[in-house]
Amino acid sequence: MTLSPANNDWPPSTDTSRNTIRDALALLRDEGLIDRAPRVGTRVAARKFDHGLDALLGLQETLEGRGTVRNEVRAGQLITAPPAVARRLEVAPGEQVVYLERLRFLGEQPLSLDLTYLTREIGAQILGHDLAHTDVFVLLEQLSGRSLGSADLTVEAIPADRHTAATLDVPDGAPLLMLERLTRLDDGTPVDLEYIRMRGDRITLRGSLSRGIPEWKVL
Repeated sequence: MTLSPANNDWPPSTDTSRNTIRDALALLRDEGLIDRAPRVGTRVAARKFDHGLDALLGLQETLEGRGTVRNEVRAGQLITAPPAVARRLEVAPGEQVVYLERLRFLGEQPLSLDLTYLTREIGAQILGHDLAHTDVFVLLEQLSGRSLGSADLTVEAIPADRHTAATLDVPDGAPLLMLERLTRLDDGTPVDLEYIRMRGDRITLRGSLSRGIPEWKVL
């Protein structure tokens, strides 16, 4: 209902205490219906999307059936590999790699900022393809003629720096999920190193774990 001077409910009643309002807002926040943040205030919470950790999938594959994933390609070029990147991709110091920066959307909502480093041989081929609508994982398999095999994965919480905050439309210092993933072909060759900054208010990471036989149970 919209209140106006012509409405009998205008002005709003002041009988409700601040404590009652505060408790109601806390309940709505706990149920995931609103977001509250310093310097931002209270707003209706955006819908969250599950991002599974059980399979090696690109974002389009992960969110299939939930909307259209598109990429705003902000950079795509050959660069000299930073030392940490060269080490992870197992290339010689000073060797060139392909660097991609993509802002990724589901519909009109920004979900993540992906910084990707690819080995030069396969990365140079990828630059000539449709990166706005195609997952890098799909192109890696198509162009190499091999399947992706495995990935090393790390997830941590980080504050949004000024560039990332402006790109993802969040306040400076807002909490983000940062996923670092090193992906290999099925023969063990590393080809793709990603640093993916995800909006924690729009992505939920989920996985299934199984327990092996503990050592204390082994006779």
